[in-house]
Amino acid sequence: MYSDLLKKVHKVEIKAKGLSKNVFSGQYRSAFKGRGMTFSEVREYSYGDEIRSIDWNVSARFNHPFVKIFEEERELTIMLMIDVSGSTNFGTNTCLKTDTITEIAAILAFSAISNNDKVGAILFSDKVELYIPPKKGSSHCLRIIRELLSFKRTNNMTSFKGPFEFLNNVIKKRCTCFLITDGFGTFDKGLQIFSRKHDVCSIIVNDPMEFTLADIGMVLIEDCEKKSSVWIDSSDDKTRKEFEKYRKHQQKELIQTFTKFGIDYVNIKTNDDYTKALIKLFANRERL
Repeated sequence: MYSDLLKKVHKVEIKAKGLSKNVFSGQYRSAFKGRGMTFSEVREYSYGDEIRSIDWNVSARFNHPFVKIFEEERELTIMLMIDVSGSTNFGTNTCLKTDTITEIAAILAFSAISNNDKVGAILFSDKVELYIPPKKGSSHCLRIIRELLSFKRTNNMTSFKGPFEFLNNVIKKRCTCFLITDGFGTFDKGLQIFSRKHDVCSIIVNDPMEFTLADIGMVLIEDCEKKSSVWIDSSDDKTRKEFEKYRKHQQKELIQTFTKFGIDYVNIKTNDDYTKALIKLFANRERL
């Protein structure tokens, strides 16, 4: 019901606003600075000013030297690329992966608008499910949260190629992009092209049970994306070890891909305090 949705939106809003104001405001501003310089005004030339900053057109008009003044272009465009594929609808602790993803997206959105940045979102599976153009304002952030909480995907699979190409086409200037995903899917050369144009950070959200198979006997394992299932004997020591080995290999390949393309990343589990992980991500960027 709509009233239940509003309650959920309000609950996420209160938590996200509090964290963005009290925890992330300084770190966000330091980590994500403006890109480049923009023209501000002209003033009369003073001794010590660089010759190359002289505005010759204005100087000729007033028969007196004037120089151009530039200031940092503070305003950024923040894009949240949010994985809503079937595999995000999984969780074994107090919340699903999609719940953690929604809260993180909300915190980043409120951090952006509190610094007068625009924020937009792309919700994707193996295609772009929903595009929310970047804007400013709290009401816009609430729309993003509302869409995340009420969204019904049309596809379960994951593909990054199409969403990367879509964002490249709709956002012409360089933006800061947060890719929030559980990492299930293939990152092809599209990521390399995408990361060259935009400033990309990846936040990988997983459930702890996706790395360790509990010894609970015969269990039915379901692939949330392919909608297929198989029975396995979790009491078998070899099976558990092979499962852990496979998932560690997947995670290693993912990290190698991000490192190769110079993408900042952080791993978060649904039972973690994600504020610490985000602070670490911001702190690493401050040192760049």
